[in-house]
Amino acid sequence: MTFLEVLVALVILVTGILGTVALQAVAKKSSFDAMQRSLASSLAQDIIERMRGNDATSLTLYQVGSPFGTGVVAAPTDCNQLANNCTPADVTTHDLYEWEQSLIGTGTKNGTSNVGGLASGIGCISVNGNRVTVAISWQGRTDVADSGNSATGIDCGTKGKKRRQVVVDAFIL
Repeated sequence: MTFLEVLVALVILVTGILGTVALQAVAKKSSFDAMQRSLASSLAQDIIERMRGNDATSLTLYQVGSPFGTGVVAAPTDCNQLANNCTPADVTTHDLYEWEQSLIGTGTKNGTSNVGGLASGIGCISVNGNRVTVAISWQGRTDVADSGNSATGIDCGTKGKKRRQVVVDAFIL
């Protein structure tokens, strides 16, 4: 009888341990997804603040035909140096270059691979007068329903069941 009690106790203990391990795996995935969403939101706010800091007449220069994150912006004049006397267009190009580098994560590397940015991150900027829409898409770890671009009016990133997207609307005066 004691042997049976020990077996039942072991089964209950093992079930609890397996449940804890499964919970840890789900928590790790959720933590990664939350970190990616937080980074995307931060990057969207970053480019909006860069746009607000630049000359209002150069607002349309931030809208580039190709999405960011694909190496569309070439290395510009370094506008962080006072001696370079950058124009508003130069500052815009510099802002877009730095933002794209943050999007693809060039600041943190593992060997030669960029690991600091979003997973397959793509950023899109739409300017309509003083209204700016920034959409950032990336690949999540699990499947979800992709609602497409009907709510945002901006199609950014490759459609698919793992696509995640943050869209921020702002007015720049």
